[in-house]
Amino acid sequence: MLEIKNLHVEIDDKKILNGLTLTIHPGEVAAIMGPNGSGKSTLSYVIAGKEDYTVTEGDILLNGNSILEMEANERAAAGLFLAFQYPLEIPGVATMTFLKAAMNAQAKARGEAELSPGDFMRKVRGAAEKLGINPDMLKRPLNVGFSGGEKKRMEILQMTLLDPAYCILDETDSGLDIDALRIVAEGVNALRGAGRGMLVITHYQRLLDHIVPDKVHVMAKGRIVKSGGPELAHELEKDGYANYVEAA
Repeated sequence: MLEIKNLHVEIDDKKILNGLTLTIHPGEVAAIMGPNGSGKSTLSYVIAGKEDYTVTEGDILLNGNSILEMEANERAAAGLFLAFQYPLEIPGVATMTFLKAAMNAQAKARGEAELSPGDFMRKVRGAAEKLGINPDMLKRPLNVGFSGGEKKRMEILQMTLLDPAYCILDETDSGLDIDALRIVAEGVNALRGAGRGMLVITHYQRLLDHIVPDKVHVMAKGRIVKSGGPELAHELEKDGYANYVEAA
């Protein structure tokens, strides 16, 4: 279980999160919706372990254990994965080299054997085919020259291969056309299961038409101000966030 308890977060002495509390159970898909500046991306970065942020109060627990003192790579090995809104380009680092290093690093951290070259290639090619990733993309430097949709597919490929317990998707629909959105959503839905929780951060209902959440949470002014079922997303699409921002 992923538990966020009374989380207060600052960056450069500016308070971003104001007592945010949220629980995501194994197998649950939770969506967070909210206006720009409400702290949605900050929440994803803090969970993943980005260093720029200061937690002044509260805690984040993974299966009952606090992760606040863990480095980002330790959190990843413990089962967390963050798909970025804007995936980084890494010139000079081949995509396959990056994928192999990531997979073997996590295997080592978990006390597992590294993948053989043959097993690694089979896993990558099989997952890439399901996501509609051109094999030529795997030969290029990571994300360099990729379209927005190609970068997002590459993020979902990483998520598939690393097999995390909790996936955090920070506005994965940003910059995607209809076809790319459908393919990425299919990749995410293929990972849904009883043992894996997901936190889907988005502005728009359209992503949640493809990745139907179990719960929807509205975020404003750095905290959760309302929670409900999938119908809440349709309400937000119709009425907007103004009432929630004013109440917060």
